[in-house]
Amino acid sequence: MTRYSAWSVFLHGLMGQRGWDRAWRDPEPRPHYDVVIVGAGLHGLATAFYLAENHGIRNVAVLEKGWLGGGNAGRNTTIVRSNYMMDGNRFFYEHSLKLWENLSHTLNYNVMFSQRAHVTLLHSPPAMDAAARRYNTLLLTGSDGEIWQLDTLKREIPHLNYDNARFPIVGATVQRRAGTARHDAVAWGYARGADSRGVDIIQNCEVTGIRREGGRVTGVRTTRGDIGAGKIGLAVAGNTSRLWRMADLGRLPIETHKLQAFVSEPLKPLLDHVVVFGVGGAHFYISQSDKGGMVFGGDLDWYKSYAQRGNLPIVQDVSECATSILPCLGRVRLLRHWAGVMDMSMDGSPFICRTPLENLYLNAGWNYGGFKASPASGWFFADLIANGRPDPVIRNFDLQRFERGVNIDERGAGPDPKLHG
Repeated sequence: MTRYSAWSVFLHGLMGQRGWDRAWRDPEPRPHYDVVIVGAGLHGLATAFYLAENHGIRNVAVLEKGWLGGGNAGRNTTIVRSNYMMDGNRFFYEHSLKLWENLSHTLNYNVMFSQRAHVTLLHSPPAMDAAARRYNTLLLTGSDGEIWQLDTLKREIPHLNYDNARFPIVGATVQRRAGTARHDAVAWGYARGADSRGVDIIQNCEVTGIRREGGRVTGVRTTRGDIGAGKIGLAVAGNTSRLWRMADLGRLPIETHKLQAFVSEPLKPLLDHVVVFGVGGAHFYISQSDKGGMVFGGDLDWYKSYAQRGNLPIVQDVSECATSILPCLGRVRLLRHWAGVMDMSMDGSPFICRTPLENLYLNAGWNYGGFKASPASGWFFADLIANGRPDPVIRNFDLQRFERGVNIDERGAGPDPKLHG
């Protein structure tokens, strides 16, 4: 496989760009693999890459029911950050951000990671005090963080609604190392890296059943035939509950919800940061893509669904949030909107853990945070599958944490079954 470099780009330009190798193969499935990963999204592809790269396990298949990166991987708003405070999330997301910072070099593929800063707007003095506690924790644990007073914020982002906002802006917290990355490029980079290390990425191969004998799984049934497996890892985003039932494991503390996102027509450079606010029941985030579109979103749809399509009430809600904080967007046209389906765990935190079956492993429950977690998720999931035990960083990312009363996320809230079930 050709290694990408400035020299190879120049050389192939002289040849009319006709000499490039395929980025990854399209192999036929083999009868048996040491490890089968179900789901060729970012988490599944990252897991396969790190199994080969970190642990030397190369007899691996990644199975995808559609095309590579065609699920949630291509339906998110590309934000990367690590500004978490509590122990469980703090070290996990900081490890992920460090992997992001070198990911293009690691994969030999430009994932277009842009460290443009993540700016969280604050609307009251108590909010400033609470944010100071969080950001002091970041600084004390080797990360970065700043508090911007109002004069600094106005100088950095002058066109926010400072004069007539529904929720007056008093300052902001900032993580400068945070930013955005190109979701498609991340999927392609991990796929190319895994394939070059011997991993088979098998598209149009839907899993229709999981074979088990007693307390072990022996393989999967697919639309392209049965495939045997020494170990199986599930990384299927909003469809986790479906695969869980295929293994006859009963119910999971997960609901599947839609999260919508939006992009405007292209604009001249307007916003060089990721801007977020959440107050009074509203939740909103926005950034500008390299093509000029304003990419933004808000809260999830509070009903359960597997549908990957949007609806007008959320369009209105998110558009109101956009114009409340950036009135200059009032006449900008919405280009398109879409939805991804997400595992919403009951406590708003993920699972990277063993299951009741000896050789079946679970990667699920990513709620709002799946994209930024992709490198660390693949790193620690691969480590779990290879060694059969969790790394200390993810020791509480298991199904038993509810019994222990462990809280990982600051918010500590997923969908409430009493309200939304």
